[in-house]
Amino acid sequence: MSEPSELVYMSAKQVAEYLDLNEKKVYAMANERMLPATKITGKWLFPKILIDRWVMDSCHSGMLSDRMLVTGSDDPLLSMLVARLMAEVGSRELISYSATGSRLGLELLSKGYADICTLHWGSVDERNIRHTALLKGYPNHQQWIMVHGYNRQQGLIVRPELLHRCQEEDNVLQQSWRWVTRQGGAGSQQHLEHWLMKRGATVDSLNSVLMAFSERELAGHIARNEADIGFGCQAVAQESGLGFVPLLTESFDFVMPQGIYFRRQLQQLFKMLLNPGTRQMAAQLGGYDLTDCGQIIWSPQ
Repeated sequence: MSEPSELVYMSAKQVAEYLDLNEKKVYAMANERMLPATKITGKWLFPKILIDRWVMDSCHSGMLSDRMLVTGSDDPLLSMLVARLMAEVGSRELISYSATGSRLGLELLSKGYADICTLHWGSVDERNIRHTALLKGYPNHQQWIMVHGYNRQQGLIVRPELLHRCQEEDNVLQQSWRWVTRQGGAGSQQHLEHWLMKRGATVDSLNSVLMAFSERELAGHIARNEADIGFGCQAVAQESGLGFVPLLTESFDFVMPQGIYFRRQLQQLFKMLLNPGTRQMAAQLGGYDLTDCGQIIWSPQ
């Protein structure tokens, strides 16, 4: 057998010997996406360079990693900050943000495809119940922590000429307006369903004409007059020149494996969030409260 240092790809048996693990354990970790691997014609292959990186991340709690992959809920402020971080680090590191919705983001986090998931699943008052209950639905949540990002104003995004007709919430559902909704598992869709339920209605009762897969896509449909109304955050409405009716203050939070909290890029992000320039940017976008940003608000212990 070739020496491990000469290998590009390793078999499960070679990984087991290399990591001093039981071969069945290696297969189990590969199936659970805990180890970096690919299956070719039914056979698992493990890129050695990624196995070495996985070991390094495990030994040093991710502090030496040169990348940070963020997924989950969509947010304009976070998108702008990640772009600024990438501009600072250039080609030396990778910091990426993919808006997938809260639930899909957590699934990606659970399978090891992402380092951090952002979510907004409840109002500020309900956060400790709703966010915690959501996390506990994933098998490896015991290894996660939740860190507060900021509070956001969430509500109805409407075409400007319709705003004056939205001041009474119950009046909104009596209109035949064209709704753009979000995919299942998105935090904004969860908020919409909860708001409808309190009024004895469901999503099926709406005149839904489109589905958007991010809040910015939702706002784009309304701005282009392809729809009249949807559910999202104030910042998205304002950057698209749309009307906004605030309905609740939500908590926009970060979920991650415990070691990721100390990753250099994440600490840079939180430092940037505390910067006066970012506070000014958040005020211009509208609907943000960055109080207590970066505080750990939940851990399984």
